[in-house]
Amino acid sequence: MKYRKLVRDKIPEIINSSGALCKTHFANEEEYWEKLKDKLNEEVKEFLEEPSIGELADVQEVVNAIVDFKFDRNELEEARKCKAEKRGVFDKKIILDEADDK
Repeated sequence: MKYRKLVRDKIPEIINSSGALCKTHFANEEEYWEKLKDKLNEEVKEFLEEPSIGELADVQEVVNAIVDFKFDRNELEEARKCKAEKRGVFDKKIILDEADDK
């Protein structure tokens, strides 16, 4: 079966230890970036289909990999704080039902 998807580092070892064989390669930076975005989409979809702490942990792991690969953690935290200060967070559970176009 062909996958061509990003997997966690120990997956090939787990497959091989079960007696199955797998073929892998190491992504270059361009492929890695594309596969990270694909993996984020996959994990978010799985979380939306089955909300659980395990699925959310998978989403968080991919987000961590994206941050480590493409962004600076301190800059990310500053951007988050800035947005929270300017626009708030989600603590109050506010649902916007309608607004004028002005």
